[in-house]
Amino acid sequence: MTFDFEAAAATGTAGVAQAPGCGRANALRVPATTDALEPVSDFVIHLARQARLPESSLYRLRLAADELATNIVLHGYRGHSGEITVDGGIDPGEVWVRFQDDAPAFDPRHGMRAPALDVPLAQREIGGLGVFLAFTAVDTFAYELVAGRNVSTLVMRRPAGE
Repeated sequence: MTFDFEAAAATGTAGVAQAPGCGRANALRVPATTDALEPVSDFVIHLARQARLPESSLYRLRLAADELATNIVLHGYRGHSGEITVDGGIDPGEVWVRFQDDAPAFDPRHGMRAPALDVPLAQREIGGLGVFLAFTAVDTFAYELVAGRNVSTLVMRRPAGE
């Protein structure tokens, strides 16, 4: 499943939202299931390409988005039904992707720690490495609880002139 930004914007179909102060913004709503992870990834890739992010920035943004979406599905909703809203936009100096969900409140930065590289792999604690890698890959990560909803925002700076 892919999301056609141009067609949706041209027809004014549901699922596309304009963020205040942003020239272009789009939204995607998906069930909180592992089957929905691919459309979320496609959404982020398409947005990053529209913004003309360099491939390395696109990769890092996708990594962070994939990690966040996976954690919402697996650890946030824990198999219960739910929905994830993903919206994003392109501003002159940055690209942003925002995730909103109704899973129990949880700040993904909680417990995030740098990997213990001096400890042998077999002795390291399990968990947290993906979050660390993902959120240190983007230029900015923000979390807030708004009216009982988790709202997480990933931001990548755009090269000058893009």
